Amino acid sequence: MESAERKIADILSKLDSYFRVNDYDSAEDYLLSQLETAVGEADVFSQIPILNELMGLYRKTGKREQALAAAESALELTLGTLREEQVGAATTYLNTATVYKAFGMAAEAIPLFEKAKKIYESSLVQSDGRLGGLYNNMALALVDLGRFAEAKELYLSALEVVKHTATGPLEAAITYLNMATAAETERGLVDAEEEISGYLNTAKELLDNYTVRDGYYAFVCEKCASVFTYYGLFLYGEELCGRARRIYEGA
Repeated sequence: MESAERKIADILSKLDSYFRVNDYDSAEDYLLSQLETAVGEADVFSQIPILNELMGLYRKTGKREQALAAAESALELTLGTLREEQVGAATTYLNTATVYKAFGMAAEAIPLFEKAKKIYESSLVQSDGRLGGLYNNMALALVDLGRFAEAKELYLSALEVVKHTATGPLEAAITYLNMATAAETERGLVDAEEEISGYLNTAKELLDNYTVRDGYYAFVCEKCASVFTYYGLFLYGEELCGRARRIYEGA
């Protein structure tokens, strides 16, 4: 088991080198080659995390069919290999649910989010960043389904979790932008204007004051830029894209 964990750690380290420079094509090629090797060696315990990474990559790049195929494969292997209460199983449930939500299948995502939530909350400390990610992604699906009160409760839980993580301000900025979108969806742009403005200002302050300008910061800037642009903060959206570009060019 230790050698398998070391193998996955090495794969993730190499994968991160591609993400730091925004090279998704090379990341995909690398993951597919590693998956082929793991399949050839009948190494199920490596296949599962590789498939989890693939589904996340395909989700980011908008490749629906590939993302769903990776999700279904990971889910099948997980159910056939891991105990349902294991954290590793929960991670597959979470990632599969996130793929479903991303491609318009929020209703199908909720049962998997609920399974992951039950395992994470019983197995992880409340300051574990994985809980924050779960709460944020599940809340997004709940907003799609019009379950706004439940979504807001999860967003607030996410904010409590990320206070204790290294990249907490970045995760909090994303959460506040998610809350802005949820407020608009529930009440409309005019009625929720003041609330939305507060969320945007808080997110902007968090992004501006964060000093570790690395590949993950660049990714978050890109992710957040479109939200600020949507709400009319065009110059700030451009500034965030510029920050990301300079980081990638200097990597």
